[in-house]
Order: sequence, then structure tokens, then C-alpha cells
Amino acid sequence: MTFNEANTVRDFVRDLMTSVDVRFVPGSHLPRRTDEVLLEQQVREALIRLNPSIEADPRLADEVIYRLRAILVSARDTPNPVVANEEFAAWLTGQKSMPFGHDGEHVTVRLIDFDHLSDHSANDWTVSTEVTYGVGRLERRFDLVIWCNGFPLVVGEAKSPVRSAYSWIDAAAQVKEDYEVNVPAFFVPNVLNFATEGKDFRYGSVGMPVELWGPWRADESGDDHTPVKIGLSAVKEAVEGVLDPDAILDFLRFFTLFATDKKHRKIKVIARYQQLQATNLIVERVLHGQIKQGLIWHFQGSGKSLLMVFTAQKLRATAGLTSPTVIIVVDRIDLDTQITATFNASDVPNLVSTESRKELQELLAAGARKIIITTMP
Repeated sequence: MTFNEANTVRDFVRDLMTSVDVRFVPGSHLPRRTDEVLLEQQVREALIRLNPSIEADPRLADEVIYRLRAILVSARDTPNPVVANEEFAAWLTGQKSMPFGHDGEHVTVRLIDFDHLSDHSANDWTVSTEVTYGVGRLERRFDLVIWCNGFPLVVGEAKSPVRSAYSWIDAAAQVKEDYEVNVPAFFVPNVLNFATEGKDFRYGSVGMPVELWGPWRADESGDDHTPVKIGLSAVKEAVEGVLDPDAILDFLRFFTLFATDKKHRKIKVIARYQQLQATNLIVERVLHGQIKQGLIWHFQGSGKSLLMVFTAQKLRATAGLTSPTVIIVVDRIDLDTQITATFNASDVPNLVSTESRKELQELLAAGARKIIITTMP
């Protein structure tokens, strides 16, 4: 493919998105003012469609939108957009409730339909180019935005491949050092960001340093020694792997962690490709009851502790497994400390660490539905 000013990488990504039933709407045609983060009409329609109590009284949708707007505004008052991003993610993943039930009973508010993911029409997916957001001198224009039910879940920056001075690093730095700093409210609903120049593709989360943005390398099955894809083929593979609607919602629900770093700052961690692929294979084998669950080889620094967190998180959230007990067995005290620290820093719920065989036996005998970390004697 030949790129020029009229045939850009941005449009290449856009066309790949529309090939999977994602609707294209130019940024200038979106039903919003440039100082608005959400497509509020789509948000309202999703609230009515997904929540029986709001369907019965559509005015309740405005109460939810008011709460969401407040979180967006809060991002302007904090130097760390991850704090507001974490709160908004709790709304997006159905962890929040409102007193909309009978006699003021609290009921869960659903913003996204996670029950019918095989049907892309269950949620309203839109990809837009040249999306302007901000006011006055703080106004910025994003190359690509992917919306779900009116929420901007993905922001992408694409540089021209015909200008050798530019690379994905420049695109990622523009997102991290300009957009997130000057218009942080737009990144409050964000799941991930990506950068490409048609030769490479990298993705990262809000607040993540550019040097930690990761590539996407799909696992090549078979023994035909297929060469690793490079250039535009690699970008196409990455777009299809990372920006597919199902994948975006998978990242949102299972492959994102909010943790506290050593300086007590809130950070957001998003899974690397090998962590996502390994977790999905583990969950699939558990669901099918395979006795031999497989072996994963790791090298130092490959993120094995985080893989355990992502896997435990998805196993416990998978409907077909009904909140199973997850036991993590390690054979060294120092490894136990490392893994426990990773889980604790990630604010994983229902986590316990056992220090003796007796304690482990008591937990299992009691039918504890928890994530248990134990050290092999």
C-alpha cells in the first residue's frame, strides 16, 4: 500500500475498524460540542436500553450522567488523571449502583452490555477521525477516537510513514505529554491509547510512560516457522488484536489493574500481549475441564506476577466458573513476597495469604471463595 497525504495510516486504521461492524462518523459530524467529552445522547440511549428501572423512568438517566460529568470535571483538579480514570472504570464495568429500585433500593447501573459480546450491535460502536476537544488554547484534535455507547474508550495518534523523522514514539509522546496533560478530562473514560506510523504499533494506558508502551505480537500457531510480521502487516495484526470491540472490553474488564507504586502514586497497568493470550488460554482450558492445563515458560522481567493477577481476576469473573477458589502456590519465600506485593498493590479483592498448611486446609474446608497465596513446604 502506498501512503500519501490523501491516503493515510489514520484512514487505514479507520477502515480496519469499519470492517468489523464499527460505524464511522467524522469528528466534525459527532452530536457533541467540542467542550464535551461524552456523546450524551448515545449514553442516555444505552442507559435506557440496559437498565429496566431507567427504561421505566428515562429521567433517571440524567442523574447518572450528572454523576459521570462530576468525575470528568474532577480530572481538572488533580495532577494524576489515573485517579478519575479508576473511578470511571468502576462505572463502566457495572460496579456502581443508584437508588432506582423499589422503595429506593440500590440497583446496579449498566453502561455497557457485557452479556451479548458476540453481537456487536449490543453496544453502539463508533470510530471517528479528527475529533476536537477542549476550549480556546487548550483545544486539541485527536487523529482517532473509538467510542462505545458514547464513551471515548480509545484514543489513537497516527504519524505519516513517508516522513522518516517521525515514528510511533512521537505519536505516543504527543498523547502522553500533550493531550493527557492539557485536556485530561477526555482521558477519564479511557481504556487504552495507541500510536502508529504504519511501521510499528504500540499501546499503553493513561499515565503510562512512553517507554512502557507495548507492541502486539499475536501468537503464531503451528510449526511452519511463519516469519514474524513486520511493517504494515504487523500494524494490521495489532489493530485487529487490540482494537477489536471484544478486545477493548476485555482490556477494560479483565486486563487492567489500578495499583499503587513505591512512591504511593496511583498507576494504571494494562496487560501485554503475552499476558492476555496466556490468561485466555488458561481460562479456556479450565472452562473445558482439561486435566493437563499446560506449562508457561517465563524469562525474568516478563511479568509473571501480573499474569497471575490478570488470570485470577478473569477466572473469578467468568460466569461459567461461579467465583472459583484460586490457589497460587510458590516454592520460595522471596517469590511469595514478590507475588503477594503485586496482588496487594493491585487492590485485588478477596485475597488471603496463608503461612501454614493447617491454615490452607482450614480455608479449603470452609469453602472459601478467595484468591489464596501459599508457599510450598
